[in-house]
Order: sequence, then structure tokens, then C-alpha cells
Amino acid sequence: MQQRVYEQPRFAPTVTQEMRVRAQMQAPQQRVAETAWTGAVRRAEPPPEPGSTGNVVRLVLAILAVCVLVFGLLVMAIFGGYNFGTRLFGLIGLSAIPLIGIIAYVLWLDKWRPQPKLILGLCLLWGAVASVGLTLFVSFISEVALSLVGVGGVPDVFATVVQAPIVEETVKTSLLVVIVLLARRHFDGPLDGLVYGALIGAGFAFTENVLYLGAAWEESTSGLWVTFVLRCLCSPLLHTAFSTWAGVTIGFAARKWPWWAVVLMWLPGLLIGMCLHAIWNGSMTGLQLISPVAQIVGLIVLSFILTTCWVVVGLILRRSERLHTLNMLGDYANSGWLSHAEVDMLGTWKGRRRGKRWAKSFPGGKEEMRTMIRLAGQLTTTRMRLLAGLGGPKEKTIESFELGEFSDARDRLLAAAKGGARPAS
Repeated sequence: MQQRVYEQPRFAPTVTQEMRVRAQMQAPQQRVAETAWTGAVRRAEPPPEPGSTGNVVRLVLAILAVCVLVFGLLVMAIFGGYNFGTRLFGLIGLSAIPLIGIIAYVLWLDKWRPQPKLILGLCLLWGAVASVGLTLFVSFISEVALSLVGVGGVPDVFATVVQAPIVEETVKTSLLVVIVLLARRHFDGPLDGLVYGALIGAGFAFTENVLYLGAAWEESTSGLWVTFVLRCLCSPLLHTAFSTWAGVTIGFAARKWPWWAVVLMWLPGLLIGMCLHAIWNGSMTGLQLISPVAQIVGLIVLSFILTTCWVVVGLILRRSERLHTLNMLGDYANSGWLSHAEVDMLGTWKGRRRGKRWAKSFPGGKEEMRTMIRLAGQLTTTRMRLLAGLGGPKEKTIESFELGEFSDARDRLLAAAKGGARPAS
């Protein structure tokens, strides 16, 4: 089989020939050539639908309609009565609007190689519940300690610009260190770190918004809506952007470095998050002294810059993750475990869509295709761990098992294609 050199992703560890020699895999008994399913998928691909753009527009309009409906229900619930239950429901609903958008984007980023839903949910809950509680507890302890030594309370400016960023970012992102130490196979790159960190920040912002909206509502209804617009609509991604950086720096180290270096790489990202948080709080405090208009303009401009940077970083890391998958699966193709056509099919969005569209024509075919896509992601992680010398001898056993699972899924898919209905032309 002809060897192919696959493109190295920009934001992933460079894989050298020496690493490949050290982690050389055992060749299969029979090398995989061009398989029937990859050629069949290409032949079965229909021409592009002329109205596909219209479908996207209709989908966007439907989503907007649902958002407007939900927002309308929330407004009616808020103004329909002022009992505690209605207020709580309204506050949660308003705070959930930016949360839903952040979760949707993060899950879209995570779609290439999905991480366990349990860890994603843990990150969200940690941010929304545990980190808020711990932050309040640490702040209370510091106040008590200062009063005992006779210093008095912490000045408001110091608490806002120094204490809050240090305490909040440390508490929020400490979970990332726990995840990478206990579940490193599921923390295998900067994109994973961005996803985990973003969900932690989104959860924290959700609870914080509920508290701020509730305080504003106690004063006046107009104060509630002003706070909602400024916090939930004009600056929804602040805590998400702050806590993302610790996850990204940990993720860069997690693919290749030993555990202690991975833990140390928490500190640069933590420092970036603290500095951004301090700059934000300091800017808002300073602009407030100038005028409320200056504060609002500064809030919108700074939020736009942070949001743009966060979204762009996510897109760059998502593309890098796809190239990393191609690079790792390319080793298996060059060794005969996969064909290069299978790498193209499993390592690109277009290939995956075509494969699932073709496979669903056969009984059980789509499930087997999904299994192959999932195993391709697992093999990517395993191959990088072997190249980096992580996991020890056990990693070879895991690789052999996953390759066997992949081969079995391929055989079942081909059997389903031979025995099932022919794809519609």
C-alpha cells in the first residue's frame, strides 16, 4: 500500500519519525486496501440540493421563533404575579437564555470527538453550584480573618479588582486539574479544555446572573430589565472566556507531557483568566466613576472583544482537532489497519455525513457507522498516548482491543450492506 503523509495540525504536539518508531504498531495479518463501503458511499452521494440554503434559513427562523416564544412566556410569568415561585422561575428563565446559547456552541465544538456527558454535566454543575458556594465561603473566611486581626473589611475596589478574580478563577478552574488527573483519556487536547472550562464558566455566570437579577428586581422592575440586558445580552460570555484559558493550557500539555507538567500548565491559563477578570472589573469600576454611559459603552466594547476572541479560538481548535484525527488515523492507514479512503471518510465532516447517509440504507448500518466514527476518535487518543509514551504497556493492549473493535464494526457494516437493501439512486 502506498504511504501517505498527513498534515500536522498547528495546535497539537508535533509527531516525529522517532516517536513513530518508538511506538511502532504491529502490522495486521491482512492489510486493508480500498474497501467496498468507502467507494459505495462516494457513488451514493446525491448532488447538492439547490434549496439547502433555504433549509438552513428555515431552521434559524424556527429557532428564533422558539426563543421568542420562551421569552414571551417568561415575561408573562414575571408580570403575572410576584410570589416567590414566579419570581424564581422568571429569574432562572432569564439567566438561562445566555446559558443555552453557550451550551449549544460548546456542544457543537465538542461534536467532533464527544466527551462523556457525565463530565460535561459535572463541569456545568461545578460552575453553577459548587464554585459559587466555595467562592462565597472563601470570601466570608477572609472577612472574618481580617476582622480578627483588626484590619477591618476589605476595601471595595480591592475586593472587586484583586480578590474576586483570584478567588473565583482559582475555585472555578480547580476542577480542570481534578479531571485531567483522574480522567486524562477524556482530557486529550486544548479543545477538550476549552469545552470543560467554558461550561464551568457558563454555570458560574448562570448562578451569578440569578443573584444579580434578583437583587435588581427587589429595587424595581426597570432595574431588572436593565440588568438583564447588560449582563445576559450584552456581556454573556465573560466567565466563560475567563475560565476557558486554564482548560486550553492544560489541554496543550495533556497530550504529551507527564502529569506534574500538566498540573503546572494550569497556572499560565489561570493567570490569564485572573488578569482578564481583573481588567474587566477594574475597567467597569473606573468607567462607572466617569459616567453611566461610558460604563455601558465600555461594557459592550470589551465584551465584544472577549466574545470574538473566544469564538475564534474555538473554531481554530476545532479545525486543529480534525487535522489531528487525520494525522493519527494516517498512522493506521500507513500500517495497513485502515485504508486511506477510510481515513478521509472518518477524518472529515463531509466524509462522516456521507458515510452515515449511505449506511442508514441498510438494517443496522447507521449504528455500525457511528460505532466506527466513535472508535476512530478513541484510536486517535490512544495513538497519541502511545507516541507520547503515556499509559505504559497497557496502552498497547487498549490499542489492540480498539483496532479489533473497529475491524469487527467494519465487517458488520459490509455484511449489512451486502444483505440489506440497495441505496436509493
